[in-house]
Amino acid sequence: MSEDLKVLADESAGDARHYLATVTEVASGSAPDAAIPMTLLALSQALVMGTRLAAIQDIVPAERFEADTAEAELDPLRTGFANLFEGLDEYADVVDPVTSPELTTGSLSNDVAVVAGALSHGLRHYDAGRVSEALWWWQFSYLSDWGERAASALRVLQSLLSHIRLDADAETISEAEFDALHP
Repeated sequence: MSEDLKVLADESAGDARHYLATVTEVASGSAPDAAIPMTLLALSQALVMGTRLAAIQDIVPAERFEADTAEAELDPLRTGFANLFEGLDEYADVVDPVTSPELTTGSLSNDVAVVAGALSHGLRHYDAGRVSEALWWWQFSYLSDWGERAASALRVLQSLLSHIRLDADAETISEAEFDALHP
């Protein structure tokens, strides 16, 4: 494995760990006011990781079979997000923006969990010393699944944050501006 790929694997593992730590903390409900921006940041960083992997040639693992790994238990994460985003969890989505304009529904809690599952799966390979398998898994699953889920969730969270910040009552904004200018 080239030194560049080893560096990419190390950075990707760090990004995956950061994502998992952040979404686990958010799902715990310990800081509900920070849930949207923290999840937005975690998804953005995960998408940067995936995009770096997608920008290079396809990675071929050293071995042509995937070693068995225990799957992560994602139900607590999914449930924590569903509870945290109650009433906001489901959103309108498009089946495939390139091939089909058909509408469907998405779920923030499911999207966050799908990304967590894929990143943790790759981490298990990485931690077991199967670095090329980890890179292959992260790249493949980004292109086939979690990249789309992360991008959809990112768009929804950005939209929610915009509504929270910009849909304020005009009188409230005017009073806040006056107070800021006249201490």
